[in-house]
Order: sequence, then C-alpha cells, then structure tokens
Amino acid sequence: MSEFNFLKNSIMKQASIFFDKDKYFNDKPMADYLMEFLVDQKVIGATVFRGEAGFGENQQIKRPGQLFSFDEPPMVITFVDNDERVTKALTALRKKVKSGFIVVSQVEIWK
Repeated sequence: MSEFNFLKNSIMKQASIFFDKDKYFNDKPMADYLMEFLVDQKVIGATVFRGEAGFGENQQIKRPGQLFSFDEPPMVITFVDNDERVTKALTALRKKVKSGFIVVSQVEIWK
C-alpha cells in the first residue's frame, strides 16, 4: 500500500517558503539546502519554483529577466503534508534558518 493512498480527498497543510536565488545557507544554495532538509524531515513532497518577477517588504520589483538587470530571481519552495509534519518541519527549519518568508494554508488533496 502506497504512503500516498491516505491522501485521497483529504485535508492537508501546504507551506510555501519565499527567498531570493542568491541566498545561501551553510555554503549551499538555499534551494538545495531546503530540499535536502525537507527530504530529511520526510515530508511527502516538495517543488521549487523560479519566479519571473517579485517584490517583498521593500516594495522594489525585481525583474531578473530584463536586459541589464542584476536582480536574482525570486524562488519559492512549496511542500504539502499533514498538519503535524508541516509544523514539525517549519519549527525545525526556523531554529536554523531565520531568513525567508513562509506562508501556510490548509489545502484539500484530490487524487
């Protein structure tokens, strides 16, 4: 029986972590570090997205694809799991990594 069978039409939590591509943690690109961290936390799955443009609290729009732009693309890692595992992973992550913006929402899984 697959671990994913229990997911059919169930309520889960989704967390999204926003950061800049040029961020590093322990000499690793943040995306690589976070993916390895989430594997170690045994979350069901995660995906890294590279943004075309974005802005944060400084209200400065970053457009890395424009000619002569030195902006790094915004990145997002999204992962989904049950409430307990998402909370555990984010609590452990925040003890190590203080940067990045995290949002969590309840989602319904359809299979």
